[in-house]
Amino acid sequence: MWDSESETGGGGGGGRDYGNGAISSTKHALQTDGFELRDRSWYVATDIPSDFLVQIEGVQFHLHKYPLLSRSGKMNRLIYESREAAEVNKVVLDDLPGGPDAFELAAKFCYGIAVDLTASNISGLRCAAEYMEMTEDLEEGNLIFKTEAFLSYVVLSSWRDSIVVLKNCEKLSPWAENLQIVRRCSESIAWKACANPKGIRWAYTGKVPPKVSSPKWTDSSSSPSRNQQPVPPDWWFEDVSILRTDHFVRVITAIKVKGMRFELIGAAIMHYATKWLPGMIKDGGGIHEGSNNSDFSGSSNWKGGLHMIIAGGTTTNKDDPLAPSVQSKDQRMIVESLISIIPPQKDSVSCSFLLKLLRMANMLRVAPALVTELEKRVGMQFEQATLADLLIPSYNNNKTMYDVDLVQRLLEHFLVQEQTAESSSPSRQSFSEKHGNMYDGMAAQRGGGNNHPSAKMRVARLVDSYLTEVARDRNLSLTKFQVLAEALPESARTCDDGLYRAIDSYLKAHPTLSEHERKRLCRVMDCQKLSIDACMHAAQNERLPLRIVVQVLFSEQVKISNAIAHNNHSSLKETVYQPMVPNRKTLLEGTPQSFQEGWSAAKKDINTLKFELETVKAKYMELQGELESLQRQFEKATAKHGSSAWAVGWRKLSMFGKGGGLDGSDHGGDHHHRGAGEGQGSSRKTPARRWRNSIS
Repeated sequence: MWDSESETGGGGGGGRDYGNGAISSTKHALQTDGFELRDRSWYVATDIPSDFLVQIEGVQFHLHKYPLLSRSGKMNRLIYESREAAEVNKVVLDDLPGGPDAFELAAKFCYGIAVDLTASNISGLRCAAEYMEMTEDLEEGNLIFKTEAFLSYVVLSSWRDSIVVLKNCEKLSPWAENLQIVRRCSESIAWKACANPKGIRWAYTGKVPPKVSSPKWTDSSSSPSRNQQPVPPDWWFEDVSILRTDHFVRVITAIKVKGMRFELIGAAIMHYATKWLPGMIKDGGGIHEGSNNSDFSGSSNWKGGLHMIIAGGTTTNKDDPLAPSVQSKDQRMIVESLISIIPPQKDSVSCSFLLKLLRMANMLRVAPALVTELEKRVGMQFEQATLADLLIPSYNNNKTMYDVDLVQRLLEHFLVQEQTAESSSPSRQSFSEKHGNMYDGMAAQRGGGNNHPSAKMRVARLVDSYLTEVARDRNLSLTKFQVLAEALPESARTCDDGLYRAIDSYLKAHPTLSEHERKRLCRVMDCQKLSIDACMHAAQNERLPLRIVVQVLFSEQVKISNAIAHNNHSSLKETVYQPMVPNRKTLLEGTPQSFQEGWSAAKKDINTLKFELETVKAKYMELQGELESLQRQFEKATAKHGSSAWAVGWRKLSMFGKGGGLDGSDHGGDHHHRGAGEGQGSSRKTPARRWRNSIS
């Protein structure tokens, strides 16, 4: 995308002259007019008949032994080892890196024909020279030396040459890796991406119109107006996005080492994902999901000057040969690679991008360790998520439509992050708790507040919206709904209207819930946190348990009373002549019509409850009267029969006591004894009858 101003042509660098990229070997050269192609066979244009045949991937080269033996150690060894074989004059080199094109250039070099080195052929020719062992031991200035010099002094000094060479290395594994071509090109690209572009001639290669070709790297001229244009920080995104995933990872890793800002690195990763992952397309400054999430045949519409088809296990679209279309296996590799290179800093990429990446990771069954890491990253910035991003389908064997367990894990990661952030500064936390009221008032005046409660409040609203959406799923269990609703602390919700809507949606979708289950479901809601509109709706909601309706009505009455008291207090402050509200009728006339209708319905419910209570009270009073009547009758019966028997018994005891006291005196003994006997005899019949009656 940019080239050094000192770069000239495609040739010399560092004080060396390569003849505009053309190299040749004149020592031991065979006089020839060049090579000729006939069908799929190459012939040397010379009068000397060929005596050696080389076959590579079905292409035949009719050559001579001497030029090849003088410059290639591998040819020396093959010919020497094959003398004992029947076919001495033929070898097959199907494993030669670069294929027939690279061998054609190497053969021309052996014949002394000038070879034009370019960024497109240098990587294959360098690997072919290494394969054929064209070292300095056989000839000074052999092909390995010259291709290595061109790479070091020409290619690595140019941005676009480095991109092209690295792109061509995709077909040269593992030779390009072993020869450090990939590493050197990646570091060159990273250095140029991090360098200050001031004084550098640059030009877009991926964003030019399709009909306008990109400027060649050999073009050293540039208009003054272009040099005066400011260079955007994302100027290198489009060029590096054409690389294969493993090479893109190498470039991003090298850029990290150079110290680039993590925001730019994250933006480059997002840009790369929009190009190679179907379902994630670029729309303005953000990334959103395509119309078909499960379709793997989507493709990118990028048509850059340096674009090349990804090599190795990929297919192309017939309508657009430049548009990539990768299979699920390649997609899994891309997703895993992108997860591994996302910067660890918060906000390096958007939460929406992370959730879409998480959706694809679950769909493609990415390694569990990477999925867990990605979930933790989402938890770090969970307050930035949207409802559309959270509605991730359940790709496992779950019966639910959406993956509720995944959202539960994301919420847990968020709470852990919040708790860690709060506990990381205990001194500041204790200080804020000590002076919390004063700071809350100051923050309210400034319109600001603590970041942590606001983040939890945003997450609470998001969770309530998510619950409202997933509650319509008939397969969602009550336990999952309740656990997710109760995961957040009570302080996260200042108003439970969203939670009430979710509960109402769940009751609509699950009409067969028992009374106990409905009470259990409504237990997650605090009736005192409902707004007046929500209270009015709940008072008329037949799906709610009766106890919850009573609580809502009581809460509504308290709020109305507080509101009236506040309004009256405010009215007294405004004017002393304003009359007070005389009665309930005048109060209701001053309220809105919608509220009056809601209050009328609530009043009917209250009157019904009062009537039932009065009926129960009347029955209780009737039973109480009957009980008292029975008690009085029992007391009368007991007093009529039992009191005379006790009196006779006491009289007997008193008479026996008197007789015992006169045993020692002679006077009146007989009289007393007789009297006692008479008394005893006279009283035995009647008391005995009464005693038996009392006993019976």
